[in-house]
Amino acid sequence: MTNTALIIVDVQQGFDDPAWGRRNNPDAEANIAALLDAWDGPLVLVRHDSTKPGSTLHPDSPGNRFKPELDRAQPDLVFGKKVNSAFHGEVDLHAWLTNRGITDIVLAGIQTNMCVETTARVGGNLGYRVKLVLDATFTFDLEDLTAEQLYETTATNLRGGGFAEIVSTKDITGR
Repeated sequence: MTNTALIIVDVQQGFDDPAWGRRNNPDAEANIAALLDAWDGPLVLVRHDSTKPGSTLHPDSPGNRFKPELDRAQPDLVFGKKVNSAFHGEVDLHAWLTNRGITDIVLAGIQTNMCVETTARVGGNLGYRVKLVLDATFTFDLEDLTAEQLYETTATNLRGGGFAEIVSTKDITGR
């Protein structure tokens, strides 16, 4: 799997703050941990560094730290970003992947319909074969849509738009 990288997006403690609202998929963190346990290729961890003072994801906030499920990770690359796509962060992710001959990416993380979806779309546009591990993501209710509706809409948009293949943790781990 050396031509495939696992990219875990924004799995940070700040998303546990009740201010985010109701979330879906309570098994997401366990599925992320299972991916990490089974993964033997390049691993990238991305962190959202909010520029908004008082944000639970601001670099000065304890919520900016990764969740404990990532403690087992031995990443090849860790970096922050201030926008929705991991391809537009402190590191030129596209160059990093290209220089290592990586043609495929597997995505997991938070939030399904925000940074994970945006990273999948940009990755697809850049020519990567993208697999989104849907059950290793979660999101929150937003405006008049439930987290479940947003989660399924992201899967439909990415699959239907040709940006990514939607897979499960079991599809990746074989367990």
